[in-house]
Amino acid sequence: MPIQPILSPALTPIPHGFLGRQGGVSTGLYAGLNVGLGSDDERAAIIENRRLAAAAVAPAARLVTLHQVHSAEAVMVAEPFADDARPHADALVTDRPGLLLGILTADCVPVLLADARSGVVGAAHAGWKGAIAGVTDATIAAMERLGANRDRIAAAIGPCIGRASYEVDEAFLGRFAAADPGNERFFRDGRRAGYYQFDIEAYVVARLAAAGIVRIEALGLDTYADEARFFSYRRATHRGEPGYGRQISLIAVPG
Repeated sequence: MPIQPILSPALTPIPHGFLGRQGGVSTGLYAGLNVGLGSDDERAAIIENRRLAAAAVAPAARLVTLHQVHSAEAVMVAEPFADDARPHADALVTDRPGLLLGILTADCVPVLLADARSGVVGAAHAGWKGAIAGVTDATIAAMERLGANRDRIAAAIGPCIGRASYEVDEAFLGRFAAADPGNERFFRDGRRAGYYQFDIEAYVVARLAAAGIVRIEALGLDTYADEARFFSYRRATHRGEPGYGRQISLIAVPG
């Protein structure tokens, strides 16, 4: 099956794409386009999948990814670095043509950002820890240090776990309510007493809007619910599976 990147009109004409699991050479639990270097998939398959993913979005660019740690750290990238020298961070930005920024997810929120006029792009991995800590704010600030203007930055949110699939306990809700009582609007009663359904996509949209980003597109694609298209950490955990794949979201400065 050919790789078909999911595109966002908000980012057009910047080279970008949200990729799922379709395409690729991995088999078994990781069947499809698993790009996770931290998974137990065959290393050769992962490397080939990363090559195929990059070729589907920006064939002439060098792929750059991170060792993601659920932080609010954003790094500026001026040149490629080796896979075994990836910075421990959760967002990266650049103004250099020829670099393809990649964020890996398997339920967390991938955010791609671009100021087309300034030629500055960014990509952020927003799990709940990074989201509440401000990873998107850090990404925007790093883009501004490269000459972007947040009034011009467009942002797109790719496939992530949907509210209907994301049940959390009362302590989890309490963390967000303690940070801002208004965050309770992103939760609704769950199917069990004492549990809630969390809309992390809407939360990230709100964080971007509060930071001054005017053009925001949320694709509304639930990774947990659509096994044919996406990997999901939570789905694999609920099934007791020993591993899970990761999909990638990509963006580059036009060359």
